Amino acid sequence: MIPLRNMQCRDNYENLGRYDGESQRKPVYRLVYMYCMRFIQYLWRLFRLYTRPWDLLDEDEATTSGITDGAADEQQNRVIFVNRPQPQKFVNNRISTAKYSVPSFVPLFLFEQFRRYSNCFFLLIALLQQIPDVSPTGRWTTLTPLILILTVSAIKEVVEDFKRHRADDETNRRKVEVLRDGRWQSIRWEKLQVGDICKVVNNQFFPADLVLLASSEPQGISFIETSNLDGETNLKIRQASPDTARLDSVFTLVDFRATVQCEPPNRHLYEFNGMLKEANAKTLPLNLEQMLLRGAMLRNTAWVHALVVYTGHETKLMKNSTKAPLKRSSIDRQTNTHILMLFMILLVLSLLSAGCNELWLSMRTNTDWYSGLDEAQNAHFGFNFLTFLILYNNLIPISLQVTAEIVRFFQAKFIAMDGEMYHEQTDTPALARTSNLNEELGMVRYVFSDKTGTLTCNIMEFRKCSIAEVIYNKPSPNERLEDTLLYQNLNSGHPSAPVITEFLTMLAVCHTVIPEPIDGGINYHAASPDERALVSGAAAWGWAFETRTPTAVTVRARGRSLTFAVLHVLAFTSARKRMSVLVRTPTGEIKLYCKGADSVIYPRLAGGPRAAPYAEATLAHLEHFASEGLRTLVYAVADVPERVYEDWSNMYHKASVAIHDREQKIEEAALLIENNLRLLGATAIEDKLQDGVPEAIAALLKANIHVWVLTGDKQETAINVAHSARLLHSAMPLLLLNEESLDATRESLSRHLTDFGENLRKENEVALVIDGQTLKYAMGCDLKKDFIDLCVSCKVVVCCRVSPIQKAEVVEMVSRATGAVTLAIGDGANDVAMIQRASVGVGISGVEGLQAVCASDYSIAQFRFLVRLLLVHGAWNYSRISKLILYSFYKNICLYVIELWFAIYSAWSGQILFERWTIGFYNVIFTALPPFAIGLFDKICSPEIMLRHPVLYIPSQQGLLFNVRVFWVWAVNALLHSVLLFWLPVLLTSHHVLWSSGKDGGYLVLGNFVYTFVVATVCLKAGLATHSWTWVTHVSIWGSLALWFLFILVYSNLYPVVVIGAVMRGMDRMVFSSLVFWFGLLLVPVATLLPDLVITVVHNSAFKTMTEAVRESEIKKRDPAALLAHPRHSWTYLICYVRGMTTFKRWICVLSRGGRERVAGGRHPRVRHEPAAAALLS
Repeated sequence: MIPLRNMQCRDNYENLGRYDGESQRKPVYRLVYMYCMRFIQYLWRLFRLYTRPWDLLDEDEATTSGITDGAADEQQNRVIFVNRPQPQKFVNNRISTAKYSVPSFVPLFLFEQFRRYSNCFFLLIALLQQIPDVSPTGRWTTLTPLILILTVSAIKEVVEDFKRHRADDETNRRKVEVLRDGRWQSIRWEKLQVGDICKVVNNQFFPADLVLLASSEPQGISFIETSNLDGETNLKIRQASPDTARLDSVFTLVDFRATVQCEPPNRHLYEFNGMLKEANAKTLPLNLEQMLLRGAMLRNTAWVHALVVYTGHETKLMKNSTKAPLKRSSIDRQTNTHILMLFMILLVLSLLSAGCNELWLSMRTNTDWYSGLDEAQNAHFGFNFLTFLILYNNLIPISLQVTAEIVRFFQAKFIAMDGEMYHEQTDTPALARTSNLNEELGMVRYVFSDKTGTLTCNIMEFRKCSIAEVIYNKPSPNERLEDTLLYQNLNSGHPSAPVITEFLTMLAVCHTVIPEPIDGGINYHAASPDERALVSGAAAWGWAFETRTPTAVTVRARGRSLTFAVLHVLAFTSARKRMSVLVRTPTGEIKLYCKGADSVIYPRLAGGPRAAPYAEATLAHLEHFASEGLRTLVYAVADVPERVYEDWSNMYHKASVAIHDREQKIEEAALLIENNLRLLGATAIEDKLQDGVPEAIAALLKANIHVWVLTGDKQETAINVAHSARLLHSAMPLLLLNEESLDATRESLSRHLTDFGENLRKENEVALVIDGQTLKYAMGCDLKKDFIDLCVSCKVVVCCRVSPIQKAEVVEMVSRATGAVTLAIGDGANDVAMIQRASVGVGISGVEGLQAVCASDYSIAQFRFLVRLLLVHGAWNYSRISKLILYSFYKNICLYVIELWFAIYSAWSGQILFERWTIGFYNVIFTALPPFAIGLFDKICSPEIMLRHPVLYIPSQQGLLFNVRVFWVWAVNALLHSVLLFWLPVLLTSHHVLWSSGKDGGYLVLGNFVYTFVVATVCLKAGLATHSWTWVTHVSIWGSLALWFLFILVYSNLYPVVVIGAVMRGMDRMVFSSLVFWFGLLLVPVATLLPDLVITVVHNSAFKTMTEAVRESEIKKRDPAALLAHPRHSWTYLICYVRGMTTFKRWICVLSRGGRERVAGGRHPRVRHEPAAAALLS
């Protein structure tokens, strides 16, 4: 056995694969296959290189993951010469977001289409039909519909791609000024090259990724807006290096000679590492402060001079424009399985039919010598097999994929057009960024929600603070500052006055806020709402932040203007959970101000977490703030001696100019200075719940959807918000998991699992609250199974103090362990991983930008809209797609199995019953409309009823409308219908006299009789399967029948004007003049659908579902005028209502509304409902 090295832990639900030496020995045919595939891939790569070369840029993961260690990485660093020829050729600045070009459209489009198994199958059938004397249906009956379907898809692709080309051309033809030949020249963006120096003026977009050299503002600062990149509308500051800020004219720029070395192109928007080396000068570090990204806009700055470092598809904007991970709905996966099963049945039927043909011929050759059967017997078995394979191939619906795609596309449009999910304050509608998961919205079992900005408004307001063991409330609008306790302690010589002064100074200095003077006041632009609230809170106490330059901030404190020199800023990250600012005070002292979570500040206090002054009291205040649902931060300061600062500054400079592992080295340097802190106090910020959140969560819980909250906030804050949102209630026991070691976590999990006993893995009225540290242990290899068992045994789970990667891991764990459909919803960049890991990702377009929206499958403006998205659109779309797929298979089995019965009738001759073009047009014309009517306009109940009774969501959530049993029930139903639809017309025409003249018809007359009855039956079946009739439903059913009759009239008279359909000449007169035909048109469809009618009547009277009961109750409570005003109700409803609703008529009404799932009140063993469900039936 070959040892498994570097074996990582696996899920307890996955098997670890093993292999041995024997399995390494590949047979010859596998080697040949492998090398053939490699050769094909090589040819494909060459083709893409010459048609869309930019697509190959992202294939090497090393180019998108930043710089790594090693000598090989040195070669990846980009070297750029300024005002000199470049050492290598870089990509141009032309961008293309289109999928196709003129030469690549046909091969790429066909490649995309024939990746689908169904299209490959029908292409195979179309090719087989070209073999002479093999196809009983002619050469074009499969190829023509296939070409028609591909044409529709091609038109859709061309229209969408044309829009992309037009947008690309508009972008590429924008103008920018570039320094060429000693002067500024205006050129198109697409002509820009790496190494060019360009000039961008106010309110212009940056044409490429640039390094800022100089600007019109003092000390080389500029302001940019990045809303196109991350959705943040607040201004951000960028500062040129002091050594390049002098390059403010053409003359200085022309003489400038330097070399820039930076990391290779990557997709990290918030990271950039490089260095600039000028002749006879020191090396200057380049970082995000000098980076001007393509897509951002210059604001409040007259002009900037900048160097181009990345162009075209190597810019960070284009690197981030890749598609989200491909997700497929569970219905799609089930459908593919059913298609595979039908294909196997198709092969078996073809083999059996070919065998029966051989058997029949061998039995009749001697007795029926006069019929020439000996010549037919010479046909090869394989020849007959191919004939029957072609004859039965349409058991698999050729139009299913394109029909489902079009339906899903319009379903997505309906979501965007829903005015009830439009947020007027922000002018934000709902948006479906993908249409592949519409039905998945109706099957969600778990919702994982962020807290800040998702459940809350993310509009922060400073409420109170704790300073030196005293809590101070923010002054109210009507309260004078002089009357506040803080102001009195500050002026009365209170022992805490110096601490108060230091605390308020830190509030006004320790941040990255940019002030913008407007109308005599100041508007603060901040990277986060917390920072804006804290600076505004300091201003409310009299410490107003006024101005910022790259090297200093000015604060007006109690009437005096104080300027602090900013030496270094150690930025906040989700990993650090803190930020620090090194400043030189007006008195010349150097101080480090550090703010962050208590879990990271307390361990860095001088003397230890408990020994520091005010530590215990401040910790108690933090718990009190958190119990009120407030967000907290801890503040501390350290005095830094001059010599210590100089030594540390040199170390920090070396780290900041490092190309490799710069962030890690900077963090190591920060750890050396961020210690021996002196505690000042803490702040409490309020983030109110969004409107409608408690009602939304209550509705989700009633719909049997489990809601988990994953947040980075403190445990007390998370619990309080969960109570406010009605996720928790006072009578619900809480299981708190706050362990500090792996062994303690194991013991706690074991104890709780034992306490559940027989109720383990059953839903219990218990809530689990776990912190990030304990979660890290619980997600380990040996505890994960126990942890998921505990989680699924609780009704509510709240994870606090978790990192973004932990959020994603929790979502993935639940998805794998339960197999349920999961939904993750969030609003910030820290929610992106979670959103992409979930079955369905929903982004909220909030204050934190659009990162979550860009990574999501659906986006909404408020959490409360999630209820309508799931309970209305999700349930509707699941029902619609389910019935569309079932109906598509039904109508194909109904028609094409008749060829099997005719094969029996015609001695397994392989002769077709129907005219060849009617076979080809069956799916694409004569029965194409009913699936669209079902898929777009059918409704289970009205939206008001769906929202009023969330339990109506459970049947779709449980997958009761589309599963293996339901599929084969429909298939068997279609099989039985095909028996009646063939043998009843055979009986009707068995007397051989179809007209009063005594004449009879041939097999094609019988075929047209049967075909007409089939079209009528499947159209009426669509009516029976429809819950709600609209005018579109009527048009699709009666219009389909009219199309068939119109086709007969036209097609029967084409020959010999058009040389096709000679066998159909005069067929309209033969068919329409026969009383047997008209009698059969009334008798056969009714006789075929009568069993369905009876079964549905019995089902809806004796086994009424909850959905049916609620729908019937809705009809009874409405007056006739209301019924008439609502197009979702049919005329049958109104007639039944007006005539008093007799029992039989009530059955008919129920039938017209459909209803397939079992009673939700407990009759179906797989459905569990809330106690309130019983009340819905009363």
